Amino acid sequence: MGAAGQLVGLQVQSEVTALRIALLVLEALPNARTVRRLIADRGHEIVLVGLSNAERPSNGGLTGQLRRHLGRSGTGILPYLAVNFGLPDLLRPLAPFTQAAAGSADRPETTPIATLCRRLGIRTVKVDDVNGAEMAEALRQAAPDLILTYHFDQILKPATIALARLGGINGHPGLLPRHRGPVPTIHALSDGPDTFGMTLHKLAAAIDAGAILDQEAVRLPADVTATRAAILLHEHGRAMLDRLLDTIAATGAIPEGRMADVLPYCPFPDRAMLADLKRRGLRLTDAADLAAAAKLSLR
Repeated sequence: MGAAGQLVGLQVQSEVTALRIALLVLEALPNARTVRRLIADRGHEIVLVGLSNAERPSNGGLTGQLRRHLGRSGTGILPYLAVNFGLPDLLRPLAPFTQAAAGSADRPETTPIATLCRRLGIRTVKVDDVNGAEMAEALRQAAPDLILTYHFDQILKPATIALARLGGINGHPGLLPRHRGPVPTIHALSDGPDTFGMTLHKLAAAIDAGAILDQEAVRLPADVTATRAAILLHEHGRAMLDRLLDTIAATGAIPEGRMADVLPYCPFPDRAMLADLKRRGLRLTDAADLAAAAKLSLR
């Protein structure tokens, strides 16, 4: 083979070389359809999917978490938790029946992640402790180039991130460094319509504080809820994520990104914040979000 032919061969090989991705998620209303589609489209790159156990004992279990939420936020947070997490969890075991009734069993977006991964031959693990020995062993066996978290509710320690050759990246539905924390769309809803956006950043020891790799402000409908904002921003982030993953695959490295000042952490809202949102006619969730949660296994 001549030099030109060798060059073409190397280019083709480079183009088809796939990343080995360990995907860590908490399957819930905000990310479910986007992540399912991501798995279907990039299943040839995904070597492990870690599904966070939202009711893990180390986090107090369901009872302990509810007690904390009620103590901090009061009963006003319950509809948000039910629509985003509770209802999807309850309905997930019924997916085979609802899919059959709706004729949607062949659609990745309507298929729970564990079932979809089983069809595609991708290993899944339930994650009780992302920094524990069991998860470390799963990552060593999978030998990923990259850890990707996309709506994941556990904080990775540096030693865990280091188990991926290139490190890790996270998708955050907020305009970092503002709105660091688990519910950025609630804080953006409070701060105003120009504060919604999506950020991709490196995983780092501090929460949502790694170098920013890509970021886009997103103008959302005036009547958007915090729940619907999270759904729309995760969907918007998919194209951003594909571009970034393709860049990493082509270059063999995560871009340097840009560092930003670390701003205050934004936790779940307290009673005062929820009362202020209510006075201003701003909603965490509504009937349309409830319907979306009920239809996660439908077309």
